[in-house]
Amino acid sequence: MNPLKIFRTVYKFRKWLWNGIVGLLLIIAGIAVLVYRAEIRTAQFVTALILSGTGIILCYLCLRKILLALLKINNNGLTNVPTSMLDIGKKIYIRSRLKEGPNVAVIGGGTGISTLLRGLKQFTANISAIITVADDGGGSGMLRRDLGMLPPGDIRNCILALADTEPQMEKLLQYRFQEGDLKGQSFGNLFLAAMTGISESFEAAVRNMSEVLAVTGRVLPVTSENINLIAELEDGAVIQGESKIGEHHTFHPGRIKRVYLDKNNVKPLESTLEALDEAEIIVLGPGSLYTSIIPNLLVDHVVERIVKSNAIKIYVSNIMTQPGETEGYTVSDHIDAIYRHSGCEGFIDYCIVNTGRIPDEIYRRYVKEGASIVKLDAGKVRKMGIKVVERDLVQINKGYVRHDPVKLAKAVLDIYENKAGKA
Repeated sequence: MNPLKIFRTVYKFRKWLWNGIVGLLLIIAGIAVLVYRAEIRTAQFVTALILSGTGIILCYLCLRKILLALLKINNNGLTNVPTSMLDIGKKIYIRSRLKEGPNVAVIGGGTGISTLLRGLKQFTANISAIITVADDGGGSGMLRRDLGMLPPGDIRNCILALADTEPQMEKLLQYRFQEGDLKGQSFGNLFLAAMTGISESFEAAVRNMSEVLAVTGRVLPVTSENINLIAELEDGAVIQGESKIGEHHTFHPGRIKRVYLDKNNVKPLESTLEALDEAEIIVLGPGSLYTSIIPNLLVDHVVERIVKSNAIKIYVSNIMTQPGETEGYTVSDHIDAIYRHSGCEGFIDYCIVNTGRIPDEIYRRYVKEGASIVKLDAGKVRKMGIKVVERDLVQINKGYVRHDPVKLAKAVLDIYENKAGKA
């Protein structure tokens, strides 16, 4: 232990110690004003409130600085500071740093968006995840049919990706029942269903669940309306339902010509539009092109707000093609499909593409299942006016090819910082 280091650190924060003392005196003065007379008048109450409120603020600022000082002392090699106090100091420091991060709106659904969110929350607290609600399969489809609620699956995954929870709690919320009437159902889906039952709306239920799990940022359903996704294939066949679109290659192979919603004039949530208006970065993907990303763009006014926004617009290309949706697609094919369904071209500024290598044994398994690497046709992408950012982003998770959350988040934020530095 070096006493000189402690003295220097504490001395640096001396004015905050005085602020704390003044704060305590103001709180005492506020209490004294209230107890000075038996009959409390309005003027007394207001005076006491101002004195005590100011004192509480000064004490809070003082405590915050002291905890940061203790954290700095510990980082300089002193280990006898109580761990609990350091943990509080670290959380305060991290939260204050994250609040200074850029405002990011992420659009999509499914595993890809959850992966990106896990990375982004380490760099900024200003995250809005805009998620599709057209899922009609699995446990989400069951609850949708039985309870008439919006599908909770993608929403649940995004909430957990942004949550500050213990590993055991995440395991509980992701647990799927193995038998009985609830076989295949996720406990997290049931949790959100119960929250919907005691909340005024599905949007409020998502917000309440996010508060319970201390979510960084916010998760927003793109709409509160009950919608279904329909696909028209190039041979004219029509496939109804998101779950069937994703597996139509098993019973009616063919390329998708277009997807559309089963109703017109679907209204978005106002909070979703506000998130797009406030964003400094808008990210499309990664995720299933026709069943996760594009459905969001089919909701009224979403594309309009993206186009009008001054945010940097980024498309994150998938690493692998998806059987039933994007067999044989290049990067430019994905972007072209987004533009066709948006009814507008030229709004994407950057495209992030993986250059990392996939282990041979894993790649062979994907090829057997009808998938392949999404090829980068950089010339075509650049002709669209889009800058290509190439990075090694591969992560193998339980035998599946995924984006590395932190590397992908850094790629997104590097684009923002580089552009901001040139401005």
